[in-house]
This record gives sequence, structure tokens and C-alpha cells, in this order.
Amino acid sequence: MSFAYFDCFSGISGDMTLGALVHLGVPVDWLKGSLQALPLDGFDMQAHTVTRHGMTAVQVTVQTEEDHHHRHYGHIRSMLENSPLAARVKSRSLAIFERIASAEAKVHGCPVDHVHFHEVGAMDAIVDVVGSCLAMEYLGIEALAASALPLGRGFVTCAHGVLPVPAPAVLEILKGVPVYGGDVDIELVTPTGAGILTGTQAKFGPMPPLNISKVGYGAGTRELSRQPNLLRVVLGEPVGAAVEAQAERLLMVETCIDDMNPEIFGYLMETLFGDGALDVFWLPAQMKKNRPGTLVQVLCAPEQKDKIIARLFSETTSLGVRYHEVKRVALPRQTVTVDSAYGTLAVKRAVGPDGEPRWIPEYEVCRRIAQERKLPLRTVYETIRRTLRPLS
Repeated sequence: MSFAYFDCFSGISGDMTLGALVHLGVPVDWLKGSLQALPLDGFDMQAHTVTRHGMTAVQVTVQTEEDHHHRHYGHIRSMLENSPLAARVKSRSLAIFERIASAEAKVHGCPVDHVHFHEVGAMDAIVDVVGSCLAMEYLGIEALAASALPLGRGFVTCAHGVLPVPAPAVLEILKGVPVYGGDVDIELVTPTGAGILTGTQAKFGPMPPLNISKVGYGAGTRELSRQPNLLRVVLGEPVGAAVEAQAERLLMVETCIDDMNPEIFGYLMETLFGDGALDVFWLPAQMKKNRPGTLVQVLCAPEQKDKIIARLFSETTSLGVRYHEVKRVALPRQTVTVDSAYGTLAVKRAVGPDGEPRWIPEYEVCRRIAQERKLPLRTVYETIRRTLRPLS
């Protein structure tokens, strides 16, 4: 599979991402033509070769006829959902804007659909996001990883006023992502840049072992005196220990219970998932004094540990909880929309080690269809799988 590593030594923004992908070989004329699938009028895109501290890079600029035009998230989502863009381009673009909108809604205390994107919703940012997703599709990028992100410091002026760097929305988007401070007095990570990485489900950590095929550099608009203001994207094929390098570091939190009403276990599982658990298991256990019991195992991200432990103590009879680090390797996946006999619906698309796609119907979607149409769940699954078979 084609793999891209984002080396964000000077942060990331939408235009830096697009510039790096163009530097990797995506034709600007092809991008502009592909973007005509969206109802966007009055824009032009130009790519220029520039140097930053002696390094050659591409700087992409977008000229628009809009003057601070505001768009709300509902409008952007509708525009993308109704577009003829390829399924993965559409799903990635929607995921990126959803990440940004959710963060803005939380920061400003409004419903997600009512979020006005201001600068982020302006045409140039839509071009950055959708253009980047189109470019990833052109390059055949199946999976992404990225370095820890430097956040910069200082203040930034935007439609909401003067905000501290990193901007509040950036911090919301980057929850669970490794970041570090710095002594550069500018905004190094923009909401669009943060949304691109998290919306495409990039893994974060050191660069894994790769057979490098290409390297692209995207330039930011500012010149920095102490470092090149560039985003480096390395394209290649994972090799050898790459699987290990891409493994997520998670925690397994567990406890044994032998004196609790079994009716509580169902409620416990629901609340644990609500707390952010990735998986919950019940396993039979033979405990001291030969009493039968239940081993409760909860897989979670490290930042959810305290919440999970508190839930186990508050909802169960357990007097002790243990935890240890585990590693998980997951196939690249995303939720995409497909047309079926039941209309447009969401399915999961994973990519196997051989590069072949795997299509998996979503249980909740199938369950809803079965209940609404009074059909056996098995029939719904089989019908959807017949739709997906030609896509494999």
C-alpha cells in the first residue's frame, strides 16, 4: 500500500499540505479540474516553487472573489454529500470538516450544524481540504502517519477576536495527539491542518521503516528566521518492522469480580463505552476459594485510564484494578457511503496487507434497515454484501 508520513517540524496548515502533495507530483491543472465537481465559482489556484533556508518547496495560493464569505457547517456538509466526488475523497473531506466543526461548536457553545466557519469556511480553505483529499487519492495514499506537532505560541487574530496560540479549536481537535510547545511566536498548527491529520485517521509517532519513493515539501506563507517553514511529506511503502512501528500503544485495564449481580454487567459495558473504551470483554475466571467469577477487561487509550478506573470502582464491587500497556495494529479504515438496494448507506472500508480493500456493513445500519423494513437481519447483510462484492 502507498503510505505517507507527515514530518511536521514546522507545523501543518491546509496550504502547506496541498503544497507538499503537489510537490510529490499532483498536477495543479488536474486539481483545479477535479474541484469543478463542487459548486465553487470565482477561484484560481497557483503553485510556485520557492526556497526556505535553501530547500526547494511548493507554495500553493488560492485566489478567490469572496470577501470573508461565511459558510456554516451544514452547508459545507450538504455540498460535499451531494457532490460527484469519489467515495474516499468525499468521506475524508467530510471527516475533516466534521472534526473542525465539532471543535468549533464546543469552543463557542453552539450546535455543530450552526457553526459558521468564517476563515475555515472560506473558499480557499474548502479548496485546501478537498484539494488535499483529491491529491491523496491521485497519489494512492491509503494510510498516513505524522510526527508530534509543534504548537507555537503568542496570539492570532481571527473573526472571533484575538485568541491565544494554539487556538482553542486546535487544542480540541488534537485531543489524544502528541504535541509539544515551542519558542516560535506564530501559529504553527491551524485548525485546517489539525483537521486534515485527525480526519484522515493518521497515526502519530516516529517515522516507520519505509521504502521511500518520493519526498515533497509544502511551504507556509511566512519566512521563519530560525527554521524552514515547511511541511515534509514522505511517500513510500512500509517494510519489515513497519507494522510494529505503526502499532498503537493502548492500555488494558482489568479486574476480577465474583460477588456482583450479573444484571449490572450490561449497564457497565454501556457506561464503559460511553467513557471512551475501545473494547470491553467478560471472561470466566476461577478465583480464590474456588469461586467462579468474571474477568473484566477494558481496552482504552492511555488518556482514558483514570475515567475507566473510576467507572469500575463506582459501578462494580471490585476493590482493586490493574492495568498494563498493550500494542494494537489496526488495518487502515474509514467509513464511506455506497448506493445499495436500501438507498445510500454507510459501510466500513478497510485495506488489507495485500492492498486489497475489504468492505464491511455496519451493524447499526443493518439493524435499523431490518427493523424499519421488517426484514431478517441476515437478509439485509447478504443484500448489502452483494452490493459491495463488485467494489472489492
